[in-house]
Amino acid sequence: MKSLFPSLRATLLLLIVTGFVYPLAVDGAAHLLFPHRADGSLITKNGVVIGSSLIGQPFSKPVYFHPRPSATPDPTGSGSVPYDAAFSSASNLAPSNGAQIKAVTAAAEAYRKENALSPAEPVPVDAVTASGSGLDPDISLANALLQVNRVAGARHLPPARVRSLVMAHVEGPQFGLLGAKHVNVLTLNLALDALRP
Repeated sequence: MKSLFPSLRATLLLLIVTGFVYPLAVDGAAHLLFPHRADGSLITKNGVVIGSSLIGQPFSKPVYFHPRPSATPDPTGSGSVPYDAAFSSASNLAPSNGAQIKAVTAAAEAYRKENALSPAEPVPVDAVTASGSGLDPDISLANALLQVNRVAGARHLPPARVRSLVMAHVEGPQFGLLGAKHVNVLTLNLALDALRP
């Protein structure tokens, strides 16, 4: 009993510090220094939240740039729910796995057909494989440029105009070192919708 009360006091103190004080301090500092990011990097349109610049969304209409595939599973087991942030995961299939090879081959054929590319045209890897999280909101610059003609044709716009819009939305590697040039699909598609014919 002599050591029980000091142990309970220490536990209560640590609970208050680590469970309430520290999280509130970190959250307050994040909101002070990075207000947009601390709130989830949300994107709004006409005052309504339509997504986050950090989580991909499914776009399948020809008038939009398409994101990379998503590997997020469906918790009900009936298929997959693309870009479900509650179930972020990769497919965990090795590059040598027969199912992965078959899926990538089929995705590459579909990508070439959809974008009117020749059968020998190389397809960017991010156009046919999911990211590690299954939620990647970005596509490579090469992927975006290969989709320009399809999007321009579907919107009855000059390809040069759509290409210049893509180039205006290119983001460089993080810190100038990590990754490659990429384009956020949601922000690019919103800019497309804002274009005047």
